Amino acid sequence: MYRRGLHAHRSNTLRDLFTNLIRSPLAILGPSQHETFWALRNVSLEVHEGEVLGLIGRNGAGKTTLLKILSRITRPTAGWAEIRGRVRSLLEVGTGFHSELSGRENTYLSGSILGMSKREIDRKFDEIVAFAEIDKFIDTPVKHYSSGMYVRLAFAVAAHLEPEILLVDEVLAVGDINFQKKCLGKMGDVARAGRTVVLVSHNMAAINALCARCIILDNGGVEFDGSTVDATTRYYAESLDTANGSDLSARRRKGNGKARFTSISIQPLDSGGHPLEVAYPGCNLNIDVELRCESDFAPANLAIIFFDYSGHRVIDTNTAQKGEFVTLQAGQAAKANFLLREVLLRPGKYLVGLWLGRAYTETIDDIEHATSFDVMESEETSHHTEIFPGTYLCRFQQTVSITDNH
Repeated sequence: MYRRGLHAHRSNTLRDLFTNLIRSPLAILGPSQHETFWALRNVSLEVHEGEVLGLIGRNGAGKTTLLKILSRITRPTAGWAEIRGRVRSLLEVGTGFHSELSGRENTYLSGSILGMSKREIDRKFDEIVAFAEIDKFIDTPVKHYSSGMYVRLAFAVAAHLEPEILLVDEVLAVGDINFQKKCLGKMGDVARAGRTVVLVSHNMAAINALCARCIILDNGGVEFDGSTVDATTRYYAESLDTANGSDLSARRRKGNGKARFTSISIQPLDSGGHPLEVAYPGCNLNIDVELRCESDFAPANLAIIFFDYSGHRVIDTNTAQKGEFVTLQAGQAAKANFLLREVLLRPGKYLVGLWLGRAYTETIDDIEHATSFDVMESEETSHHTEIFPGTYLCRFQQTVSITDNH
């Protein structure tokens, strides 16, 4: 149970107690029941030795809270967690890093904080540096690292833990796409080594690749516990039910709120630019996105991302690919237009996400499920499905224009 909207103040001295009592006489009575909420409640589950369990759910479902209870960071208000075996938690990339220290020094510092002995770090040091691909800069202070170098080293240290039980919270989405694949491979090695892993992720492709069993959390409780295929299918089906329509005001989102996406529309077009009733493999897609600015922000990248039903990212088109960035001032609005040409997606249902920010440093607005989109099979394409060998085939051209509307 947590308190909502309250700032807890501990009175360390008798004078503090009297001062607080004079300022707010009712504060001594404590918060009312209306100011508390259960982030996690009535969750009962068992994870067996050597099992890789996935935890999925929308933001605020209770996933991170559960991992913090298992890792002994948060004490449960009620109930208990019983763990047999040496536990290590990978809850935040970069734990223990100090900007003034070199990469070498931070490797030892972070490794010791994560529970590794000096002898263990000595033995794995060369492997960690090679994994992070920063051997030429290992003795450079990390404050001079690029954001990509920083997260690569941070993950490399954490990924070389060798506990009996590993708790992982959304750390596979670090670095560029090639490094993400390497991270996924490393987690696969950990799973195949027979260690028990509890993995929290919004990346359904990673969940499907690593986990045989998956739990869906919703509003602090277990909504589903079963096979990963059934879990991810159910998760996306529920997301698709709520992701239709162009108005984005009620969408679940992350970011600092300096700007917010307000609408999205997708119109399939034929090769001549004429509107189509339905999209089919090889057609063009015209996408309009609107956003409004609440506070000034530095030049940012705007991305439109397509996910298939299994959570694989199949299209990622963004303004930076054309060397264009979005810059707005408070009170302004903007409209971005993307024209994707000859989009070769297999027939099926897709989720479309929106992201605005600067890589590794700032997320302004992030809507994982902005809308859903169907690709239908046509008579022209039904006889040529062999040209679509997989969901990763997504050749397209892009044109982008940004306009301000005051």
